[in-house]
Amino acid sequence: MKDVQAVLRAAAAEIAAVPKQTIAVTGAGISVPSGIPAFRGIGGLWEKYDPEEYATIDAFHANPGKVWRMIREFKEVIERARPNPAHLALARLEQLGYLRTVITQNVDGLHQAAGNTDVIEFHGNNRWVLCLRCGARFPGAELVLETLPPRCTCGGVLKPDVVFFGEPIPPEALSRSYAEATRCRVVLVVGTSAQVQPAASIPFVARSAGARIVEVNPERCLPSDYCLTGPAEELLPALVSEVERLAGSR
Repeated sequence: MKDVQAVLRAAAAEIAAVPKQTIAVTGAGISVPSGIPAFRGIGGLWEKYDPEEYATIDAFHANPGKVWRMIREFKEVIERARPNPAHLALARLEQLGYLRTVITQNVDGLHQAAGNTDVIEFHGNNRWVLCLRCGARFPGAELVLETLPPRCTCGGVLKPDVVFFGEPIPPEALSRSYAEATRCRVVLVVGTSAQVQPAASIPFVARSAGARIVEVNPERCLPSDYCLTGPAEELLPALVSEVERLAGSR
């Protein structure tokens, strides 16, 4: 088996071969070092809150005040979070001219906070809220959550601008993600097991179009071409440093 450094060098060479031909697909694992718990698994949010009771759009419509109690807790966690070295590495990869787009399943806004400028948010962004009556959208930081559910000035119930179970993926995010997948050379998969559809299909759409899959996860989850197993906050900066070294040697 190839050692980690050999895999890292080979993966970096793939990325560095052609500018603006890499995309990243990220999941909850990339934000765990920032203090945001994953939804699934040990210590995940769904251990504390049953998703059938708190995460479906039907549950929200039936009892928005109850669901907002969970949202308030999660919102406080997100507002405290800051980008970690894995987020910053992806921003650096964009600055170097190799990363074109980040497609994220996360709703925390940390890629933008790190400096990435083209982020496709597959599941929305928890830092924003929508009025279900008038459609107004504004920053969630402006909310005072003493009375739940919070309401718009028009009287409508406010909902985080995220995709609940039972809601469709925003059409533009879906179509752009597939378009990016079909025209990239490398897809960098970070912090996701790629099991939840339709986001899970993006790396395979890319592969079917001829792209290589570079996976950065605690353990191998995909039939990837290059798999870096370990903490993303350590491996991604090392990978990007190697891309930068290769770019500088040309």
